[in-house]
Amino acid sequence: MTHPTVPQLTYQDRIDRLRATKLRHTQEKLRELGSSDMDDLPVILPPAESRKMARVVNGSGVLILDALFKDYVPKSNHPSGGIFGARACGENIRALLDLHPPYVDPLSSLAGAYMSHFTAYRQPAWNPDFDYSHLHENQRKYKLLHGIGAVQHFCQDEAIGLTQGWGGILGRIRHYRTVNLDAEAQELYDGLEHMVLGLQDWISRHAATAASMAEHETHPQLRQNLMEIAAINERLVNAPPQTFREACQWMLYYQLAGKMYNMGGSLGRIDQFLYPFYAPDKQRGLLTDEEAIFHLACHFVMDTSYTQLGGPDAEGNDTTNELSYLVLEAAHRLRIPLNVGVSVGQNVDPQLLRRGVEILFEDRTGMPKFLGVDNTSAGFARNNYPIELGRLRAYSGCHWCGIPGREYTVNDCVKVNLAAVFEVALKDMLADPAARPSVETLWSFFVKHLRCSVGTVAQSLDFHLDHMHRVFPELHLDLLCYGPIEKGRDASHGGVEFYNLGIDGAGLATVADSFAAVEQRIEREEHLTWADLGRILETDWAGTKGEQARLMMKSTPRYGSGGSRADFFGVQVVRTFTSIVKEKPTPHGFNMIPGIFSWAATITMGKDVGATPNGRQAQSPISHGPNPDPGFRRDAAPTALALTVAAVQPGFGNTAPMHIELDPGMAKSRKGIDEVMALIRGHFAMGGTQINMNILNKQTILEAHKDPSTHPDLVVRVTGFSAYFASLSPEMRQIIVDRIITQE
Repeated sequence: MTHPTVPQLTYQDRIDRLRATKLRHTQEKLRELGSSDMDDLPVILPPAESRKMARVVNGSGVLILDALFKDYVPKSNHPSGGIFGARACGENIRALLDLHPPYVDPLSSLAGAYMSHFTAYRQPAWNPDFDYSHLHENQRKYKLLHGIGAVQHFCQDEAIGLTQGWGGILGRIRHYRTVNLDAEAQELYDGLEHMVLGLQDWISRHAATAASMAEHETHPQLRQNLMEIAAINERLVNAPPQTFREACQWMLYYQLAGKMYNMGGSLGRIDQFLYPFYAPDKQRGLLTDEEAIFHLACHFVMDTSYTQLGGPDAEGNDTTNELSYLVLEAAHRLRIPLNVGVSVGQNVDPQLLRRGVEILFEDRTGMPKFLGVDNTSAGFARNNYPIELGRLRAYSGCHWCGIPGREYTVNDCVKVNLAAVFEVALKDMLADPAARPSVETLWSFFVKHLRCSVGTVAQSLDFHLDHMHRVFPELHLDLLCYGPIEKGRDASHGGVEFYNLGIDGAGLATVADSFAAVEQRIEREEHLTWADLGRILETDWAGTKGEQARLMMKSTPRYGSGGSRADFFGVQVVRTFTSIVKEKPTPHGFNMIPGIFSWAATITMGKDVGATPNGRQAQSPISHGPNPDPGFRRDAAPTALALTVAAVQPGFGNTAPMHIELDPGMAKSRKGIDEVMALIRGHFAMGGTQINMNILNKQTILEAHKDPSTHPDLVVRVTGFSAYFASLSPEMRQIIVDRIITQE
């Protein structure tokens, strides 16, 4: 008797099915949890019988709906019901890992998925014993994202874990527990040990699950895959990875734990720390490039973290290698929201840029983005560091970098709402009987309040660094940093070598256009008085006369139009903001690094600001990053945008990313690809630091905005992150529509 041959599945067959599963999970989350204006998080909902929903405050202070395990009961150690300190956080994340079911997909070469966020169980998020009410007045006055309670947003060094494994890390914890005997260190070691033990048990259960599934799997190819997963996971409970596949599996567990613990999203220079596994496997014939691409794709479908390809080593030599291209290829074959950055620099392999641009146009997923590594390295050196350190920083988040394992930054967690500062300054000037209203006077009020807002942030960051280790320590990142285990100190409290705290200005175009509008319409043309403006803004441009005034103010030559007064004010705002940030460290002596970036918070920050003189209505979104507002000039020339954003770079190592939308038709020929490459290189030659690109046409985006179900797999780059367009809120979709229909 003969048996029918079971068809073999190609790697691409399996990738396609994994992508379909991810899309199904995404649509289920959208139905259950609603829209989300943040990074695409590959969280899988818990099984229906184990699931409950809860409204919680996330790490950015935003009220969201999150999925929880209904049987998980956090153990509080405070009368408020909160979970505070290393020991309590460690115990509770271990308990969550103990409850967390394994996830094994026979199609994937890697096991693991996460189903809940530990941060969702931590309510309240801040320990009320550490009172900062003395800062509330200014924090609220200027609508600051002040950084107290900020988590992750710095970069671990994956090489530590890949060389030591969980057993080695646990051994180091237990060794240094006998060296550092003070109470703070002992509590940290308790928390770290709980996390590692919880992870080891979780991995062990994945091994058992895969072995059990293999017994019942009828497809020989998938049965063999499950047996391999079981063997790999059983080994990785203690031992460090030895092969490329094992390294990808180890890395995935670490990344999933970070997502679960505090939604961590850094990954770093993947083509560097995985290369020592790729090269020997390839040389010994144990790994083909097709297999490597598949293992990478299996990782990315479960972890969309931020990663850099290419770029300099400490001496300035390019690090691009074969694996850099395979990472790009894995992302290309997946075509899902991913955050891969391609380095562009004088010594970087130019073919990496070309391949990145080709994939950008082929896939139209906003991937990859482009990193001006020469400028960010040189800028970081302006903080009185050797440029070698700047070159070692790795792209690890929406718009930021960090020295892997050595630098604490809280990048992208601190925002000065420049539009709110402007609003305070304008109202203050108009209410001051001693002030003679003028643009010059308004500027002086703006600078005064900007200095006060930055000073409040500096005090807030000091308070954060004083207390965060006793609230929500960085247990997950501590494991792969140099210092926390050795010193017995959390990364937020002296555990690492460098402290460079990011502080971003947001709403640049809103402020620049407002200054230009009042200068032209009030001072030069005298169409309105300052008193008229105050009354009109208070009424949010109400009535026919108010609308006429709004249109008049809005029609002033805009920031980005080229040579306008708004362009002048844009440069002056950034120079002043940068100067204030850099004129002194925080009161406790910590360095701050300025950037211009708003993330997706343009909507929430806008809700805190009334009508502004540029014609913006009350509670509308503020402008996005360093970009001009949509419609900044009739031709929306890419070169004009590139010039504008290059002119407003703070220049100290953090970025002011250019976000640009291009039509797919630009790349119909090699000449089109060359032109886009020239645009990228030109922007960086002028001082730019990072570029986010969307490749979409008007018809597609309008169809998807009208009915997201018509394009469920449409991926867009929102700000520094990419996401499924259908998963975004109508307000965020509208922002993207406005950008695209005015810049295509």
